[in-house]
Amino acid sequence: MRQNTKKNVKKNARFKQENLDALLIRAEKEVKEGLLPSAQVAIAQDGELLAFETFGDATNDSLYCVFSATKAITSAAAWLLIQDGKLDTQQRVSELVPEFSKNGKQDVTIEQLFTHTSGFPTAPFRPTDWEDKKKRSKRFSDWRLNWTPGSRFEYHPTSSMWVIADIIERVSNEPFCDYVRNQIANQLELPNLHIGCPVEQQHRIADITHVGTSLTKEDYAKLGLPEPPVTEVTEETLLKFNEAETRKIPVPGGGGIMSASDLAMFYQSLIGNTKSGETVWKEDTINKATTVLNHSMVDPLTGAPANRALGVVVSGDKKRSIRGFGHDNSEKAFGHTGAGGQIGWVDPETGISIGYCTNGHDRNPLRQARRSISISSRAAICGR
Repeated sequence: MRQNTKKNVKKNARFKQENLDALLIRAEKEVKEGLLPSAQVAIAQDGELLAFETFGDATNDSLYCVFSATKAITSAAAWLLIQDGKLDTQQRVSELVPEFSKNGKQDVTIEQLFTHTSGFPTAPFRPTDWEDKKKRSKRFSDWRLNWTPGSRFEYHPTSSMWVIADIIERVSNEPFCDYVRNQIANQLELPNLHIGCPVEQQHRIADITHVGTSLTKEDYAKLGLPEPPVTEVTEETLLKFNEAETRKIPVPGGGGIMSASDLAMFYQSLIGNTKSGETVWKEDTINKATTVLNHSMVDPLTGAPANRALGVVVSGDKKRSIRGFGHDNSEKAFGHTGAGGQIGWVDPETGISIGYCTNGHDRNPLRQARRSISISSRAAICGR
């Protein structure tokens, strides 16, 4: 099944139809070949949705879990509090969350939470504990450091975002789920953007399935690559997002539920393009939020500079494809990928933003990475 909602584009729009067609063909490729059960892609520019297509066993009404692409939305929610002068990234977390201070964590700053330099990448948190504030606080209290905060970069799959969501609640005096709904989804007129999906909307979510064959130890050796480390992002963990109980929890680091068009249009809003015409984030806020804060720190998995800003990744130098961007993105592009190959970014230089979602999680990380780079590269040149 293929659905298409291409819009008529103004004659002076800065994009080439042949490039857009190439993007859509590439996004459909693995679905057509039978590897992925479904995929959805949307591309926007200058506040206009240029194309929105769904391939495979889904429709344009389908929603997807975007996993770590959620981090950009959670971060952008906190940016609003920073913009209003209610939150200072140089503050210690313990000043706002006193129970967090135990086990040597008293000096961790809010900025370090955003930049994955806070020192507790593997700290455990059961999503179902979120609604119980006593259990939530005990988790924060019990966490221990793996290394000295600020001394290195190591990706925190979920832990630091749980703390950011808790801080958002304390500063705004509003449940995190409601804050995102009221300040982002409703303000941007994106009713299908959820962090914590209502049960009555969950029938629209494309169930996650794992596809393909994992690479073996021998495969990695032949390729001259190290085996990826075992993390909390396991097949079992990801499949939990097929369950109603998990879907309704506002998992701030990986539980966003939306369509590819919601993701693309969310990013349009970050460069000032909204349906209402009203700016939600000030230009100065975005400039500060997307300034790289750890230039000297290297991602231990890739060997490339981490290029982390306040919760998002910045494209930067020619190694940008390692960070999830296309070869032809500008150095100013920023966004965040998600497990299973989800893509979300915007390039301020061209005005192009993209959302790509799939419910088929490839066990072959190299093939998945090649797909993401290929799709992003085609999207990047649509605005040139």
